[in-house]
Amino acid sequence: MIETVLVYIEKNQQYLLIHKQKKDMNQGKYLGIGGKIEPNETIEQALLRETYEETGLTLLAYKHRANIFFHSGDYTEKMYLYTSNSFKGSIQPSDEGNLVWVPIEQIKNLPMWAGDYLFLDKLQTSDAWFEMHLVYQGETLIHHY
Repeated sequence: MIETVLVYIEKNQQYLLIHKQKKDMNQGKYLGIGGKIEPNETIEQALLRETYEETGLTLLAYKHRANIFFHSGDYTEKMYLYTSNSFKGSIQPSDEGNLVWVPIEQIKNLPMWAGDYLFLDKLQTSDAWFEMHLVYQGETLIHHY
């Protein structure tokens, strides 16, 4: 199983998102900041590394909010989902895509994975930790629990 980290960095009721330009399964979609956990790397080390690599920012504080499991055919991914509103540094360009601050209430107007809307809504409506499973067929969300 692939393990990844994802963080939604918040400032002034906005999230920092990356509009993916890299030619992969996320091209054209808006995502939080993150990526794969490398071998011999802790979850926190991956979170801090990915955030710095993709944004130039250093997280000062962060909260583990959920574990999200993606299932699609034989592919399974466990994503450790975080939020943060405490960081330092200035945003640097990313070769992954364009970084943009998006008002939280406008996020549902952006092209994203269908499951992302579900867990983002849960982040906004509850402070409780949660776990979610998202089952996809291709790019179509067919089930969640």
